[in-house]
Amino acid sequence: MSVNEDLHHTFPLCRQLMRLVGVWPDPDAPLSDFGRPNLRFIVTVCILIMYVYVPQFMNAIRSWGNVELMIQYIASVNFSFLACCKLIVTRYHGETLRTLMTSYRTDWITAKRNWERNTMLKLARTGRSISFSCYTSLICAISLYVYINLLKFYRNISQSERKLIYQFDYPYDMQKTSYYVITYFIQISGGMYVAMINSTVDIFVALLLLHVCAQLINLRTALNDLVEKLAEKSIPSAKFKEGITAIVLRHESLIRNAKTIDNCYSTVLLVQMMAATFQLCFESFQVYTGMIDKNSERSTIKIAFLICYVTLLLLDAYVYCYAAERLLIESTAIAYGAYECKWYDIPSRDARDLMFIVYRSMIPLKLTAGKFGIFSIEMFGMTVKTSMGYLSMLLAINN
Repeated sequence: MSVNEDLHHTFPLCRQLMRLVGVWPDPDAPLSDFGRPNLRFIVTVCILIMYVYVPQFMNAIRSWGNVELMIQYIASVNFSFLACCKLIVTRYHGETLRTLMTSYRTDWITAKRNWERNTMLKLARTGRSISFSCYTSLICAISLYVYINLLKFYRNISQSERKLIYQFDYPYDMQKTSYYVITYFIQISGGMYVAMINSTVDIFVALLLLHVCAQLINLRTALNDLVEKLAEKSIPSAKFKEGITAIVLRHESLIRNAKTIDNCYSTVLLVQMMAATFQLCFESFQVYTGMIDKNSERSTIKIAFLICYVTLLLLDAYVYCYAAERLLIESTAIAYGAYECKWYDIPSRDARDLMFIVYRSMIPLKLTAGKFGIFSIEMFGMTVKTSMGYLSMLLAINN
């Protein structure tokens, strides 16, 4: 495969979707392009803020006292605010992420041995499987969302008083057909963008982390091969020292890449996990109230949409936690790899050089939520557990 095909294999659909909203850190683009405002990015942010976030925020204030309506509006505000944050952060760190993508592209170019490429492709396939699951839930949720709102549009277009998806008093006459149709479909697009941006940025970060994991596995394999060659006396001690120096420098480079990802997204991931806790609670509450609603057909469609929505939220949270857990395991496995190699068969002066790698690997690489919490499968479980606790409280209040 060519390098572009490799990148397409690693970042399948998320590359096209991030280009659509103007935040893809293209390694082929010149650095000067990242200093210019992107029209697609500006249009997307304006749609999210003016046609989704602000209307639902105002509706949440107006519905104060009505628990079900407040939860419905706050859930929408929560999700759209999170999408805006992810979009802006990705754009703000565009130059840094572009440099990171350039280094990843270099990894594919310089991977000459079959076992290196096979490791990278194996982790890329894992990322593709995760992204396929997320995008399947995303497509199901968006399809039901569009169907529900097109049905509302068909019913409202002939009414004397027309209602929008996200009701708001815009500074123009909403009862005029042309204004109403344009605004309605912009709001549909805004709702689709919110779900798409949240899932796509989550998958993008997970794929970046999995690529670092693949390079750590390759580094561990290279270290074992180097020590084995010295133990078999197939290379001299000077050649071994050159190889160890290259491995140490490569290890430091991967540590910097992992820290770069964490520095770019740590703050927004704190918001992500706090928002995900409440979002799961709110959407689960809506599923429960929809199931006990006697309004048959409409309720069934809405419940199907909400179930897809909850599934999407769970997958988005799991994506981060799985990739971060894998990063933590592979970063500490470097030390175990140095311990398990044939260091006892090489001269002691050469074996001492391995201690630099062992000491550095004792500090695991991690993805943090605002530098407070560490993403892991345990954090995913705690998030779900906490959101279900909040759900119990909401149901008690509602009853």
